[in-house]
This record gives sequence, C-alpha cells and structure tokens, in this order.
Amino acid sequence: MPRWKDLPDELDPQVGEFTGHLRQIVDRAGLSVAALADRTGYGRASWERYLNGRLLAPKGAVVALAEVTGTDPARLIALWEPAERAWSRSELRQDRAAEAVRLSRARTVTSPTPGIAGPAGVSPALPRTTAEPADARPAAPPGPHARRPAVFLAAAVGVVLVAVGAFLLTDGGTPPPDRTAAASPPPSAVSSPTPPAGVGCVGAGCAGKDAEKMGCGGPLATTARSVTVGGTLVEVRYSETCGAVWGRITRAAQGDQVRLTVGSARQAGDITAAGDTIAYTPMLATDDPATAQVCAALASGEQGCTR
Repeated sequence: MPRWKDLPDELDPQVGEFTGHLRQIVDRAGLSVAALADRTGYGRASWERYLNGRLLAPKGAVVALAEVTGTDPARLIALWEPAERAWSRSELRQDRAAEAVRLSRARTVTSPTPGIAGPAGVSPALPRTTAEPADARPAAPPGPHARRPAVFLAAAVGVVLVAVGAFLLTDGGTPPPDRTAAASPPPSAVSSPTPPAGVGCVGAGCAGKDAEKMGCGGPLATTARSVTVGGTLVEVRYSETCGAVWGRITRAAQGDQVRLTVGSARQAGDITAAGDTIAYTPMLATDDPATAQVCAALASGEQGCTR
C-alpha cells in the first residue's frame, strides 16, 4: 500500500509540486508523520493535511521541517512562496464562487411568482358568468313574485364580494401567508459570517482550538506584533478570517513557554521535547489583535512580552 494518498485533482499545480517536494524530504529523512509532529511542534493532524494537499503548510512549519531534516531553509522557502501565492489565488476563486452561488440562491428565493397579483400574492376570484342562449329564455316574463328570489340572491352575492374585496385591500384583515417572504432567510442568517473552504471555526468558536488544525494559519494569518527575547522570536499571530489570535515562539528550546492573554482569557503552550524549536498556544477570539499580549518565559530565565 503506498504511503501517500493521491493529491486532490483540483489542487493547483504549483501547490501540488511543492507538496510533492515536502513528501520527498520527509521520505529521505525516514520520518513518520508522528515523528515529524514531535520534532517540528506542528500537530500530526496538521502535517497529514499539509502532506495530502488539503492545506498549504505555513512558513513556520516549512522552516521547522528544514531544520529537523537538514534541508536548506532558503531554498525551501523559495519553493514555498509561489505555492503560497497560488494557494491564495485558489482560495479567492473559491470565495467568489461561493458568493456567486449564495447570490443566485438569494435571487431565486426572493423572485416573485409569475402570474400572482396583489400585495399578498392572491388574486380574488370573480364569479363566472355564462351567456344564456336566446331560445332558452321563457316565452313570457316571470311574475314579480318569481323575480324576487333571484334579485335578492344577486344582491346578497354583490354585498359579499364587496365586503371580501374591502377586507383584503385594507389593514383590517390579515392577508394569506406570503410564501415568498416566508422562504427568505432572516437578516441575521444572511449576515452571519461563513468561513471559507478549509476553515473550521470563526470568532468565539475558535477559542481553545489549534490554529493549524482549524485552517486559520498559513496565508490566512499575519504577525500583528513581535519581540525578541534572548534569541527567541515571540509573536502575536492573528487571522482576520477566523477572528482569532494565538501566541507563537520560534528559535526556542526545550523548557521554553509561551503565554497568550486577551482581557481575562489566557492560553499557554510550551516545548517539552528536545530538539523542538517552535511552540504555540491555542486560540482566543478577538477582532482586534491590539488587545492581545504574548509573553515568553525561557528555560534560561529570560522573560519578555510583546507589549
């Protein structure tokens, strides 16, 4: 049985080429996915997604892979950059396609039904009349007593029709349910954020979760602020798409810790295995990365924060 699954057919060729290169590096190093996760600080589930083409490996994971396998990081980053641009273009196309589908469905739902008139979508039925053949008329006009029931019935029908028409055209009655309006989604449902393909959470739903596993990292993440403590880089990582932040330390060592604070909420991560150089915290929800602070407490005793 082959070790690697076939890459998705819809994967961009540049991303596919880069993913294949990562597989070759891992194979040459003789690393299992579990060992790769232990040595790089990126989770096993994340590496499975990277190596199977379901998510582009973020720059930090690429650098970590180069470090643990003895690969030239500059050469690997040079291959990663065009793949990252191709991945971003693919994500943009998917977002536009999803938006087009959503708008098409919205237009279908809100289009009026052809042939239905009136504010409530109901057209009152009128009495049907049929011309009476001339030879069916009586030879002599009926007497006054014979005409009274017919006159009374016609008058009663006229009164009923007038009353029904007034009832429907004024605010005095409740019109029949408008099926077109009922089928339209409420404004809150339309305006609620929908994460793009590959993203597993948004806002409060991201709290306490792994940024890489949720698809919030890679091209969707930026470094909001950073500081260097000793030789360790300390970063506030932010994803506007996910509405969340997390803390990360790189060039770190065993025993180093990273802490994230947003208001009264906190998350932490550390490096426990020898040889690992990267650690990051679970996420906290925020739409303003300026509210986040990331601190590092190094095994050497040095400490520092982003602000």
